[in-house]
Amino acid sequence: MAAPPQSEFFPGLDEDSMRVRLLQYDLQPIEGIWQYKAEQMTLGIERCTGVDEAEYRIILLHSADMELMPGMVIGYLASSVDETKYRLWLYSERNRLTLHGPMEAVATFDREKGTIIFDPPHWRAKVRLNFTRFLPSIFRVVSVTPEIVDQKLPVGFNKIYPIEGDTRRFNKIRYL
Repeated sequence: MAAPPQSEFFPGLDEDSMRVRLLQYDLQPIEGIWQYKAEQMTLGIERCTGVDEAEYRIILLHSADMELMPGMVIGYLASSVDETKYRLWLYSERNRLTLHGPMEAVATFDREKGTIIFDPPHWRAKVRLNFTRFLPSIFRVVSVTPEIVDQKLPVGFNKIYPIEGDTRRFNKIRYL
């Protein structure tokens, strides 16, 4: 697991202060301010260090849910060999002021459209009972098999700042 078991918290971080933070360094294309319409949230994505494989953290900047505090880290991203695919971890459980239980998914980043799309895992357990106990050492009495459920429409984020046409350039770090 690459995401910490509990979320971090950055008090006082909102959309305006996130814009200021983002102006302080060269941005990668995935960094910026995003809308998560399905959950009525505004999010910030910025680089992070010291979190196993994760390279970017996803910070809540505004939410329609008044119990969620701006500045909470709601997830992480890690790049892959394919520059359009990222490993995404989003916290799935809440315990008062902390989030925990990160769930993993694959996110697809479309730089031109300014979207990050992911399909949360949909699983169902299939239980099989073997009352005849034929070959009990191989076929157990009870077995549980995970099974993928029909796919649903994916959800995702839309980029609202900075957009590709901005005068600021997205720079990739080059090693010489």
